Order: sequence, then structure tokens, then C-alpha cells
Amino acid sequence: MNIEQFLQDKVRAAVTALYGEPAPGQVQIQKTRKEFDGDMTLVVFPLLKLSRKNPEATAAEIGEALVASTPEIKSFNVIKGFLNLSLSELFWSERVNEILADPAYGQAAPTGRTVMVEYSSPNTNKPLHLGHIRNNLLGYSVARILEAGGNKVLKVNLVNDRGIHICKSMLAWRKFGGGETPASSGMKGDHLVGKYYVAFDKAYKAEVKELTAGGMDEETAKREAPIMKEAQAMLRKWEAKDPEIYGLWQTMNGWVYEGFDKTYEAMGISFDKVYYESNTYLLGKSIVEEGLDKGVFFRKEDGSVWCDLTADGLDQKLLLRGDGTSVYMTQDLGTAYTRFKEERLDDMIYVVGNEQNYHFQVLKLILGKLGYGWADHITHLSYGMVELPEGKMKSREGTVVDADDLIDEMVRTAYDMSQELGKLDDATPDEAMRISRMVGLGALKYFILKVDPRKTMLFDPRESIDFNGNTGPFIQYTHARIKSVLRKAAERGIVPASELHSSALSTEEVGLIKMLADYPGAVAQAGATFSPSVIANYAYELAKAYNSYYHDFPILREADAQKQTMRLTLSETVARVIASAMALLGIGVPQRM
Repeated sequence: MNIEQFLQDKVRAAVTALYGEPAPGQVQIQKTRKEFDGDMTLVVFPLLKLSRKNPEATAAEIGEALVASTPEIKSFNVIKGFLNLSLSELFWSERVNEILADPAYGQAAPTGRTVMVEYSSPNTNKPLHLGHIRNNLLGYSVARILEAGGNKVLKVNLVNDRGIHICKSMLAWRKFGGGETPASSGMKGDHLVGKYYVAFDKAYKAEVKELTAGGMDEETAKREAPIMKEAQAMLRKWEAKDPEIYGLWQTMNGWVYEGFDKTYEAMGISFDKVYYESNTYLLGKSIVEEGLDKGVFFRKEDGSVWCDLTADGLDQKLLLRGDGTSVYMTQDLGTAYTRFKEERLDDMIYVVGNEQNYHFQVLKLILGKLGYGWADHITHLSYGMVELPEGKMKSREGTVVDADDLIDEMVRTAYDMSQELGKLDDATPDEAMRISRMVGLGALKYFILKVDPRKTMLFDPRESIDFNGNTGPFIQYTHARIKSVLRKAAERGIVPASELHSSALSTEEVGLIKMLADYPGAVAQAGATFSPSVIANYAYELAKAYNSYYHDFPILREADAQKQTMRLTLSETVARVIASAMALLGIGVPQRM
């Protein structure tokens, strides 16, 4: 039941009965503020024209009518122009029954809309790192939340498998690799290729230093460095489909894909479709030619193609270099066109860091100028960078936090801390490792997703695995605690009820049920704002409230059988909603800890 809608309908009926006219416009119902008694509050001021009375008298009159006509409303109080309504314990019991009866509780009805969410988008010149982890976790969670919102969701990855950065790794491997392969080195393929990306940068800096020492200015030296010119020549050969260069590109990319797949599996994320820039950049070139014909773009004397965005408050944007090679914008035009045409999308969400804000602003502008109406249905989910206590990461210098290493470290730390706290005492070795992986990954995912995506965040691995406070392990442990109570109760022959019919709920129990009733609204809000942090913080507040309740209200030691069954049923419902919320974050919850 939508509680706000239910009360709005009751208020409209009461107002019509009292004043002979329906309430004008929207009936404003909101949650009662914590400092006042009540569950929901009616804002009375818009109704004064009908009542022709002051706010307090109008609120009291409507409150009396609602209590008389609606059994679910047990009492009211008036604070100035606000009517605070208290709903009956039976009403709240029925909300639990609704949840118990709905296996898909929290999910909205189908909207008929198709939404594509692009995330990950790695380059094939280096392994995934901590920044990619935030991207992947955010994109995967947003996709799950939008799916829970009733949308058909396509999770996609766009692999940046071509360009000068790829050629840098290829060239360094040819120069310095000595035929090294993942098999011969024992290195994961993406790590091996990343090693040569760092090697290129080292050699490039040495050449620039040598040229500047000889009297050349730094900017010229960067352009004239022989190794950079070789990489640029390699890119031109690749675009010309030179057999030797193309074969090397396929081999080295194959190493990287194999490595990426292992990392994605360890991270617990997946895609419905993978796009490759090497397959879309040529279509992008044809769209640029189309823009030239339409007069949307212009060509400079060196043959390069540009779009003039100065009238839009921006600058001129390069779309094709003078040598005919494409840039990121070229291929993004082709990719966007392909997706909207093939998948008949209603919306396209790009999960990309905030350093690309300008890029996506330009992409939408250019697509709009080309006459594609769907350009308005592109959204850039711009997220902040992940920083470490030591500062920012730098890929070229090899100072990044590797994703594989971090995942392994999180699992090891979860195992060590769980052992210290005695949480694995009854587990078999296999079960201990499975739980440690779930807790380690849960800690990592939750710590990243609980932060608003738009904020830059500081990641502290040890802090994320704390079993107290706003962490994934705290919520996972709450779920495991409830499951433990349910198992112990079952051993005594006591099981939760399939329905609640209680009119003897405590204030704390009503509070828990209110939080459970808020879950669909939290899912809707998270989807509307593309913010998994809404779900993360909802799950934490629910777990925190349940732990307080568990501490104050005995379950297994309760002598009253009816109360005991009610508390078990409420506990089981809390566990279900915690598991559902955490699943939207891509986090598993253990049955025991």
C-alpha cells in the first residue's frame, strides 16, 4: 500500500463531506517530524479557503472526521496548521503482511521503458584499479536499482581497445618485451600489458629529458620524442589495417580481456553486452562526414574537422585529426547512434568520472545539432574520484591501487578480523573462506556505494571492515544474527507466522515497520537520483534500528508465545528487506557469521 495515497484519498473524502467541495489540487501528506507525536502529517493551509476557519480549527475538524470515518486512524493532534495523524497498530501489522505476501517487495510495476547503463569502459593498456572499482560497483548497482524501478535495463561495457594509449603498450612490448607472454611470465594478461604502458612512459620521459638537455623547449621535446612519433605511426598503421600491427593488437588485447574477465568475476559484476571502440569509430567518422555536409561541422586548413560551440558558451571541438584519425568524441558519436538505433532506448546512462563532464556536455550538444532528438535522453552519471590517504593515483607512473590486489587484501583482512572476533569459530574452512569473501567484498562495495556518487571519496580498507558503525559487515552481521535467532527458534519448534494480526505493538516495533514500509520509496528515490547511497544508508538505518530493538526486546526468552511469534515474524521480515536492499548494491548477506 502507498500510505500517502491511502491518506490522501481519505482526506479528500472527509473534506468533501465536511465542506461540500473536493479538496483543491494536491493534498499534502508527509511524514510527521520526529519531535512531534504522529505518523503522517496533513498540511492544512491549502484547505482554509474551503473551511473558512483558522488553521487550528480546520485541522481539528478534519482530524475528528478522519478518526470517525477511518478505523486505521486511531488519533490526531494539531500543531498550528499541521494535522498529525497516528495510525493504528493493526494498520502497521497489515503492512508487514503485505511484505510477507510479496516476494518482489520494493520493486515497482513495469514502466515499459528500456534503459542502458554503460559502466567500466576500461582501456586495454592497463589492469583495472581502484577508480575502476568505484565505476563498476556504481554502474552495476544503478542498473539493479533501475531494474527494481520497473525498467528493462541493459548493462553494457564499452572497451577502449584502440587509440594512441594502446599503441604505447604495444610499442613498448615490441621494444623491450623479448617475447614475454602471460604464460611465460606467470602474470595476468592485463597486468603484463600494463607493465609495458609504464615502460613506455619511462622511456618517453627519458627521451624528453635528453632533448630538453640539448636545448629544446619542453613542449617541442614532448612532440618530437622519437618513441612518441613511433607510437603515432603505429596508430596510423593500425587504422590502415597493417597485418603485423593488427595481429599484435589482437594478441595483446586478448591477454587483457582474459585478465579483465577474472577481475569482473571476482568483483561480482556482469554485463549484458560488450561494445568495442574499434567497431564503432568508423561509424563515428561517417557521422562526422554527415555533419560536414549539413554545415554543422567545418574543416580547417590542415584537414582536421571541428564543431564550433562558441555560441553555446564553449569552444571549438576537434572531431577528426588532420591525418584522418579519430578522437574519443568521434567514436562516442558512432556508439551512441548505434545503441539508440539497435536497442530502441528510452534512456542512456553513462557512468563516467567527473573529469569527463565537458566531454559529455559536448556529446549531447553535437548530437542535438545533428538533429537526433534522443540526445536529450542521454545522462552522464558523473562521479567523484577515489583517493587514498597517500593522495591521488597515477596510471602512467604505476602508482595505482590494483583492483585484483585490493580485492585479495579485503578478503584477507575480513578473514583475519573475523577470526579475531570469533565470528568464524563454528565455520568449516571452506565456509570460513566463503564468508570472508562475502564480507570482504561487502565491505569494499558498501564503503564505496554509501558515499553520494558525485562526491570525491577517501578509501580506507581497514575502516571499511569494521563490524560496528556504518559499514557493510555491520549490516551483514545483523542479517546473520536474525538468521541465527530464526534457526534457534526452529530447533525449539517455534516458527514465524505467515501473517501478523497484532494490536499490541510497541513504539519500537511500529518504528521498525515504518522503516520497512519506506523501502519502496527508497528504491524509487535511489533510481530517480542514480544514487545507491540512498539504499546503502537505508539498509544501515534499518540494521541499526533492529539491533537496538534486539537489545531491548527478548525474542527467544520471551514467555508470551504470541509476542514471541510476532517478534520472530518481524525479525524475519527485516532480514528479507535487508537482503533485498543489499542485493541492489551487489552485496551478498551470510546466513551465519
